[in-house]
Parts: sequence; structure tokens; C-alpha cells
Amino acid sequence: MSMILTLMGGLGLFLFGMNFMSQGLQKAAGAKLRSVLTAISKNKYIAVLFGALFTAIIQSSGATTVMVVTFVNAGLMELTQAVGIIFGANIGTTITAQLVSFNLTAVAPVILFVGVIMFLFMKQPIFKKIGEVVIGFGALFMGISMMSGAMSQLNDYPVVINTLAQLTNPVLAILVGLIITVIVQSSSVTVSILLLMAGQGLVTLPICFYFILGCNIGSCTPAVVAALDGKKDAKRAALIHVLFNVFGMIIISVILIFAMQPFTAFIQSISGSDIKRSVANTDTIYKVFQTIIFLPISAQFIKLVNRLVPGEDVKQEGFSLQYISMNTVFSPTAAIVEAMREIARMGRKAEENLQLSIEAFLDGDQAKIDRVYATEKYIDYLSHEITDYLVDVNQLQLPVSDSLKIGGLFHVVNDIERIGDHAENIADAAVRMKEENITFSKKATKEIQEMFEKDMQILIYALEMFENEDYSHMKDIRAIEEEVDQMEIDLQNSHIHRMAKGKCSPESGLIFTDLVTGLERVADHATNIAFALTSTDDK
Repeated sequence: MSMILTLMGGLGLFLFGMNFMSQGLQKAAGAKLRSVLTAISKNKYIAVLFGALFTAIIQSSGATTVMVVTFVNAGLMELTQAVGIIFGANIGTTITAQLVSFNLTAVAPVILFVGVIMFLFMKQPIFKKIGEVVIGFGALFMGISMMSGAMSQLNDYPVVINTLAQLTNPVLAILVGLIITVIVQSSSVTVSILLLMAGQGLVTLPICFYFILGCNIGSCTPAVVAALDGKKDAKRAALIHVLFNVFGMIIISVILIFAMQPFTAFIQSISGSDIKRSVANTDTIYKVFQTIIFLPISAQFIKLVNRLVPGEDVKQEGFSLQYISMNTVFSPTAAIVEAMREIARMGRKAEENLQLSIEAFLDGDQAKIDRVYATEKYIDYLSHEITDYLVDVNQLQLPVSDSLKIGGLFHVVNDIERIGDHAENIADAAVRMKEENITFSKKATKEIQEMFEKDMQILIYALEMFENEDYSHMKDIRAIEEEVDQMEIDLQNSHIHRMAKGKCSPESGLIFTDLVTGLERVADHATNIAFALTSTDDK
């Protein structure tokens, strides 16, 4: 019983260490790596290298492929760009087994102690996140030490030895590897456990060859789950990951059937007498081999998935989200990207509605007025859904720089929603002028148009600044905002002067005052959008 409890405790500590280390790495470096990931993925060969490096750093091919699926779903990455990253992620995930194959258990307590000190006593968030990584690394090897000790006692139980000895069927080994990996959601974990079992003589090296193939297919689970509620290209990206490992399993199985002895001799020749190194090296060689043979024909992979997942996405009727979904599995490293894309889309709708509202005001077109009201309902819907999404995202373990943006994003959503309200107010003014037969003087109409043009310019700059993180118009935004503030004062005084001379009616004066005040507030909201995230970039 004590042996089973030790094995369970070691496995729990190992899983905790893997998860804690992966999350810590994503929080510490995820945002920076993500920006590089999207920037260099156009060349598939470079994408493979960076995909491998990225996954080796964050210790999770699942996290990488889910992120890629999310980027494809959000339109930030083309399917052709995703292929290289996915192939590289399969290579990068083997680093865990390589680390486990080296005997680092003796220094695990020291590593754990250093991590705890960093986590508890370092004040800067980035060092705390690094402390989490170190804690996870230490816990991982502490768990390995406990499992290894427990597994050494399994040799004293004939029932266990006989059961494992019967695991000689390659198909069964592949299925067992697949099922266990689907359950634990990580091939790194299952291959590492297999490595320890092989080290204790519980399984033979040839059966490990097949077991790893099953683990590779099982590793596709996170990406497949993430793509279920996504667009067709997201499903295609996940399917590429599946096909990469299924085709690889078929080809390698054929090689093993006809050349098991030469392959075993080759693995042992590069690994020495250490069977743990043999298992780890097999895992790496499989992934490198698959990438070498499949990368040159990656275009054929894309053609195949386009046939398997045919057609285009059906445009949903009514209100809908385009880049986020409340039902999609969250990828912490990509969640903020999704949110910002959806917020930018909401901002463009508000911009279009503001333009439409002033047109409706100037020409009194009832159809345009109705469209303004309909679009405002859409903007309110987006505001509600995005806010709920941000609340959920805020509970995730986000990269440090992303967590600093959350507060600013809430404000941006609110500012865009308020701009939508002002567009609706302009439409209300158009309705009132039609119903009460109120007209503006040419001078008043021209002043409203000039102030509106300033608003539109500042809003366009603000949304560009938010969406593209392009700060080239920062000074322009400040300057235009000051102009609009002064215009409000000047136009109010000008209109009072016209009313005093009897050139404008009191009714038109009230509408004019409300319009000028509303347009000044639109400029304020646009400026807030522009600078909402700038303070986080400096931290």
C-alpha cells in the first residue's frame, strides 16, 4: 500500500510540476514569444525552428498548437503559416523526456528551494513568475524521484511483471499510449512515465517504440478540443496536427515491422546502455523524422485538410462574435489577442455607425436612422459578450504583460459602447428635427460637419493605435482633442450669438448644444481608447 501511495504522490507531484512550470513560463515569456511567433511564421522552415523552440520553452506542445488554432481562428495566421509551427511544436515537446532521462533528482530539492525563495520574496511580478518556473522544475524532478523509487519495488510483484510482460502487441501498445495521453492531455507526461518504467525494467524497449507512437496521436487532443467550436480553418489546423502524427505512426510502424533490429541497434548506439536515454531519443527522432519527410509536402497536407473539411464558414444571422466564443477552450497565451480582435471589430462598427448617424442627421433619411438603431443594438450585444469574456479571461493564468492589459480593455469596451450611444443620440436628434420640422442654419450645419470630421479623424487614429499598437499618431490625437475641446466652446458661443440675433430658434439651439457636447465627448472617448494600453507597455 505504501508503494502505491508513493507512486500516486510522485505522479501528482510530477503533474503539478509540469503544469506549474508550463504556466509559469507562459506567464513570464508567453506574450513576447507570441509576438515573435506571429511575426516569423511566414517562412515554414523558420516556423518549424521557432515552433520547436517555443514549445521547448513553455514545455507544452498542447499549449502551442491550441495557440496556433486560436490564431488561425482569429485570422491572425494563415493555414500555410500554421503548418510549420505545428510541425515544430511536435519536436519541441520532446525536450521534457530528454530532461527526465538525465539524472537530476539529486539536485531537485535545491532547485525547489531556490524557486520558493524567488516566489515568496521577490517583489517584481516577472521574477515571481520565474520563481514559479523553478518551483515547477524542482517539483517535477522530486516527483520523478518518488515514482522511480516506487517503481523499483514493482519488480517484487509477479502480477505486475506478468501483466506488463503481456504488453507485446504493437496495436495494443499504441492504443494504451493514445488513451493515457488523451486522459492526461500531455504526451510529455506519458513518455516521461514510460521512460521511468523502462528504466526499472518494467517494459522492453521495442514495445516503447509503439507506445510512443500512441502518445504522439493522443497529444493532438487539446488542439482538437479547442477547434471544435472554431471556424473551418481552425478545424483544418487541428486536423493537420492529427494527420502529422497519424501518418507518422503508419510510416514508422511499417519501418519497425521490417527493420526492428536495425532500428533498435541504432537507438542503442546513440544512447549507450541507458534505456531511459534510448526512450527519450526515440521520441525526438520520431518527431524530427516526421518533420523531415512531411515539411516538403506541407502544401499537400493543406490540400488534404481542405478536402476533408470543405467549404467556407456559414455567416451567422443576427448578432454573433467573430473572434471569441464563450464555448471555446481558452488558451491563456492567446486569450488577450482574441479579445483585442473582437474589441477592434466592435470599434469599427461604432466608427461606421457614427458616420451613418451624421449622414442620417444631415439628410433625414429614415432608412439610415433605422440602421443606426439596429447597429447600436449590435454594439450593445458585443459590449456585453466581450465584457463577460474578459471577466472569464481575468481568472486565467495570463502572461504578465497580458494581465496588465485587462483593466485597460474593460475601459476600451466601455468607451466604444459610449461612442455607440452618442451615435444613437445623433439619430434621435434627426428624428426630432423631422417630427418637429426643425432646421439648422447653413452656418450651424457647417460647424457640426467640421467638428464631426475632427471626431472621425481622432477615432480612426485611436482605433489604429489600439488595434495595431501603432503610436505614430499619438501627438496628432492629443492635438485634435485639444482642437475639439476648443471648438465646443467656440461653437456654443457662436450659436448663442445666432440665437440672440434670432437666426436660430430655441428648439434648434437645444439640439445644437446637445450635438456639440456629444461630439466633444466622442473625442474624449476616442482619446481614452488610444491611450488605454500605453501605460501597460511601459511596465
